[in-house]
Amino acid sequence: LHTPMYFLLGNLSVLDVGCITVTIPSMLSRLLSQKHTVPYGACLTQLFFFHQLAGVDCFLLTAMAYDRFLAICRPLTYSTRMSQMVQRILVAMSWACAFTNALTHTVAISTLNFCGPNVINHFYCDLPQLLQLSCSSIQLNELLLFCLSILMAGVPVILIVTSYIHVAAAVLRIRSAEGRKKAFSTCGSHLTVVGIFYGTGVFSYMRLGSVEASDKDKGIGTLNTVISPMLNPLIYTLR
Repeated sequence: LHTPMYFLLGNLSVLDVGCITVTIPSMLSRLLSQKHTVPYGACLTQLFFFHQLAGVDCFLLTAMAYDRFLAICRPLTYSTRMSQMVQRILVAMSWACAFTNALTHTVAISTLNFCGPNVINHFYCDLPQLLQLSCSSIQLNELLLFCLSILMAGVPVILIVTSYIHVAAAVLRIRSAEGRKKAFSTCGSHLTVVGIFYGTGVFSYMRLGSVEASDKDKGIGTLNTVISPMLNPLIYTLR
């Protein structure tokens, strides 16, 4: 259980638990108590921790793609290039970058004025829905969202795609059909998780929709915060 993939999967499991803990208990408590209000400070706190955990997820999935690239394309140097020190550095950098992103968005939101009605069209506090409620100019926030989305999602996606292009090229050079099947199946679990995570993320954050679009966002939010973390252990353990 000390191989790099299990170390990264352990961190991914912590993120899944954290993501559910940040959003679902507060939603269930409001549904059961019929108390549908949330304090301003609690809303910002939830926003910060949600983006902190989701940001680490982005970089961690990239680190897992890099791990698969080294394992398949550079097997002779894998143990040195993916040492325990490298693993810890990758995870620490993921947390540091995600912390910077989450803190930037939280501070930027806290500078806005909310004149009412302060009804969030979602079951947790998130950027698109909060920006819709602001009576201040949100141009800076939109610019931050766009730029940081490129950093947090665009760059990792490019790195993941690049890694798997090299993996596919290496696997296709394998003469044995059984060998190719084994190599591709090794990457199948990770690609499935990446597809679900980034598919829902792009739909939610790469546009600031109208109120009607926000109704659809609630379904996407459920997929992103409940279904995806639930599927991750199933996808990996069944594999």
